[in-house]
Amino acid sequence: MPGRLPADVEPPLLVACALGIERFALRRGDRGGAADGAVPRLVTLRTGMGPQAAERALAHALGAGSVTERSPVVASGFCAGLAPGMRPGDVVVAEATRGHHADAPETLCRDNGPLLQALRQRGLTVHTGLLRGSDHVVRGAERAALHAAGAVAVDMESAATLHAARRAGSRPVAAVRVVVDAPEHELVRIGTVRGGISAFRVLRSVLPVFYEWHRSLLLPWR
Repeated sequence: MPGRLPADVEPPLLVACALGIERFALRRGDRGGAADGAVPRLVTLRTGMGPQAAERALAHALGAGSVTERSPVVASGFCAGLAPGMRPGDVVVAEATRGHHADAPETLCRDNGPLLQALRQRGLTVHTGLLRGSDHVVRGAERAALHAAGAVAVDMESAATLHAARRAGSRPVAAVRVVVDAPEHELVRIGTVRGGISAFRVLRSVLPVFYEWHRSLLLPWR
């Protein structure tokens, strides 16, 4: 296919997010490279809100030739924390994601160890577990029910993003989300993030961690 990258080119890192403010944070944040100073090529994809938009955008990006079949995919942005005691600015690294349908399959995130280590070394509060998908903003009793069913956080795009990525090939996938609201800190509307709260600042800081993860995945292939 015209425009595809040669097979021997280091695969770019694809980071997918839904909102313009999330993409702004990721693209304008700390651009420092991985611990060894290397900076991989980065594709930042804004998918739009909701699972269907995320799945369509991911499928189009993976088929357009700007990334390769080996490109790792990270679903990132903001999420709603479900566990009591979570606070805005906490980070969630998914062990698995599952969509909003009752029979939705889980997508396992088997390569997230380096992400957990690097985020914690930065002094961030990190939670790990099941990241559930939703097709709407989750509040109140529904939030408590998802937590009782085993989820640590919820967002609308991660599960669809990683499902589409894995369906297109056996690539490394991860979901790293920053808690923007939690049971004791419910957000009225996403636009208030623009005011500079902790979740936005944390999201700006995580890009070098993605670079480190990307480089760790490449080591066995060299």
